Amino acid sequence: MSPGGKRAAPRRRSSPRNTGTAGEIRIGISTCLLGEPVRYDGGHKRDAFVNDVLAPFVRYVSVCPEVEIGLGTPREPIHLLEREGTVRLVGTKTAIDHTAAMRAYGKRKTRELARLVLSGYILKKDSPSCGMERVRLHGRQGGIERSGVGLYAAALLAAFPDLPVEEEGRLHDAARRDNFVERVFAYHRLQALFSRRWSTGDLVRFHTGEKLLLLAHDPATYAALARLVARARGEVRQDLANRYRGAFMRGLRTLATTRKHVNVLQHAQGYLKECADAGERQDLQAVIEDFRRGLVPLVVPITLLRHLVRRHGVSYLEGQTYLEPHPKELMLRNHV
Repeated sequence: MSPGGKRAAPRRRSSPRNTGTAGEIRIGISTCLLGEPVRYDGGHKRDAFVNDVLAPFVRYVSVCPEVEIGLGTPREPIHLLEREGTVRLVGTKTAIDHTAAMRAYGKRKTRELARLVLSGYILKKDSPSCGMERVRLHGRQGGIERSGVGLYAAALLAAFPDLPVEEEGRLHDAARRDNFVERVFAYHRLQALFSRRWSTGDLVRFHTGEKLLLLAHDPATYAALARLVARARGEVRQDLANRYRGAFMRGLRTLATTRKHVNVLQHAQGYLKECADAGERQDLQAVIEDFRRGLVPLVVPITLLRHLVRRHGVSYLEGQTYLEPHPKELMLRNHV
């Protein structure tokens, strides 16, 4: 059931054989997180946020590397083992080595996924195939370090360096959850821009609309991208797109902080100076201060700001994705 008591829409999936559509947001995901019994013990790791909150807004592309390289369910557990400076993927009891099979699969699967135009990926934490960080790495002498990366996850991250990727465990943190979903929708907007014929004017308009969002994450990135856009004419189009995309997504990886949000909100308030009356500006400043003090979540000043923007027709702010970077029904800003 959804937080509002209504039954959530069925989760949507797609096959790697299909190509993505322009308006569809596709997210790769570890199959066990959807509640499918594909784990080594025949169980699953169904995630409530993935299935009950995010699912109605995206189409999932489910992937279980261990099943897809031919390991059964249930099956012998596998782990990462460091052997002579090389990380191997081996059975915990038989020591059967699955490294070559998983690496070959990673190359093949990422080529398939490239055709789907994914906008994000959610991986299973701690998995020797899917974990993106701090996976248990076993040494030859029996020691264990939390320094490994799942073999499939490593291939995925190498193939799609700009793609928003997160583990489901980290999505339990409100700030990281908001950041990930924000990046997914931002990446999708970039894909929409660069997948069609675009001009430098289109890039200028895109960058203008993302200003406040970038400032909430990394002001230095916004400034660097502004310089890149300013000298865009004459640049090789594909090189320009790659450079902009890479810097834009790296900037958004930086978590927004309360201080940065306050700065952005006060910056936006300046655009109301000539149209909103003194009482409206004071009310907005009061809720910004309440947010700064941790008395209300971000959604409160954002909601009031959006109301004033609509009421007074402030066209510049109406075009800012910061005011609604993802569907309000997700209610992510109610918790940051």
